[in-house]
Amino acid sequence: MSEVDDLIAGRYRLRAMLGRGAMGVVWQAVDQRLHRTVALKQLSQLNVDPQHAEQARQRAMREGRIAARLHHPNAVAVHDVEIDNGLPVLIMEYLPSRSLADIIAEYGRLSPDDVAHVGAQVASALSAAHAAGIVHRDVKPANILITDDGTAKLTDFGISHAAGDVALTQTGMFAGTPAYLAPEIALGHRPTPASDIYSFGSTLYAALEGSPPFGDDAANPLALLHVIAAGQVRQPHHAAGLTPVLAAMLNADPAQRLDAGQVTDALRASTTGAPLPPFVEAAAAPWATPESATMPAPGANGPAGTLLDAHPMQHPGPPVQQQVGTNYRARYLAAGVAVAALAVIVLLVSLLSAESPPVAQPAPESETSTPTQTLQPADFKRAALEYYRLLPGQAEQAWQRLAPAMRSSDRGEYLARWQSIRQVVVFSQPRNTGSNNVHIGVELHQSNGSRVREFRQLEFTTDTPRPLITSVALLHRERIPAPEPPEDDKDDKSKEKEKPEGWEAHKGKGDGKEKGEDD
Repeated sequence: MSEVDDLIAGRYRLRAMLGRGAMGVVWQAVDQRLHRTVALKQLSQLNVDPQHAEQARQRAMREGRIAARLHHPNAVAVHDVEIDNGLPVLIMEYLPSRSLADIIAEYGRLSPDDVAHVGAQVASALSAAHAAGIVHRDVKPANILITDDGTAKLTDFGISHAAGDVALTQTGMFAGTPAYLAPEIALGHRPTPASDIYSFGSTLYAALEGSPPFGDDAANPLALLHVIAAGQVRQPHHAAGLTPVLAAMLNADPAQRLDAGQVTDALRASTTGAPLPPFVEAAAAPWATPESATMPAPGANGPAGTLLDAHPMQHPGPPVQQQVGTNYRARYLAAGVAVAALAVIVLLVSLLSAESPPVAQPAPESETSTPTQTLQPADFKRAALEYYRLLPGQAEQAWQRLAPAMRSSDRGEYLARWQSIRQVVVFSQPRNTGSNNVHIGVELHQSNGSRVREFRQLEFTTDTPRPLITSVALLHRERIPAPEPPEDDKDDKSKEKEKPEGWEAHKGKGDGKEKGEDD
């Protein structure tokens, strides 16, 4: 694996890791030939088989060709494709930004106005991509970058497909993130621009509601695919005027969905307060009626950004003008029923073949008794963020976020350790990796200017009203040295030493402060 300060392809100097995923690592790097900062995507060496390595190289070159076709202000530009140590490296535009996934993780959900503003920009880029014959295939919050001024850009066409290119995905594998796939993709159909629209609609849904339409069961992706294949979208409760737009993007029938250009027009109309175009209502799914758009959310007083207390929408019989998509939707429902029946059969066989009969669960004491509040995955992610936001300045409060077993260690040592840290930055937003485990990336800024980046696994209690940390495991650590002073500063210092005796250097107040900090 590459490290900070490595030189890639004889040209790109690595400066800091920006993110890590299943397909590889993204670095901030400096192009030493053009003296500009770039983002460098380095694919992981997952298989040493020469055939698979060659496929990876072809896929990277294909990605470069695809990206070269797309020139749009709301799409991240790709500058170059290189081969380094036999592995593909993609050189992209560096955009100081945060992903929409990180923003959702921090704030829970966004306002309809903010979602419309971001969505209109991304829809415009997606429309240009589809016009160029490109299907993105992995539209999701993590692939939408947002700058401080609100500019949104669609990125990572790494698994995209362009018309005329040879498909390189291996048989039996699907490309994309399960939680944002369209129902037809979950059933094994080929990706199309319409499936991009469904994934984009799921992305906007997650930004408005705090979670995707079918949840995000990362621990059991096959079960999630079965739910998606059934096509039963949970009705949004915070979308307000965007509810009909979501319904038209999440229509179970691909032929009935809006195209990217129509989505752009609808979202732009929403940002200006203009009436939605008539084609939105024509494509909307049955639950997007004016009555349902204003229905209060069940459990609306619960935690922001979760749909854990919402109930599936009971779909009434579709009106006459919506009968076109009924047969298509019925196939999804039939597939879901078949999957559920198969699961029941497997369960019965396993129970009959067990060595001992299952133990019956006791009946609840009372139908009207108040159940104990159960902690949810979103609670653990929120607790991880809150813990590191307290550090290092509020280490005493952070200490109280540890479980009693963790607080049995020396409190003074804990506080002293965090006093040596100048700042803590969460560079990789928390994500659930188990029922009560959270993976998070933090950057510790040392007083000498160096930084330490760590990926940590936090485990939380499940039997307390507020999540408490029971263990912290260090998964990966890398040190980023303090930046060297510019060459001009070095020249100035050498000239200062050459001054004759009696020459007085008048240093400003700021220089003394910096010296004190370095000491």
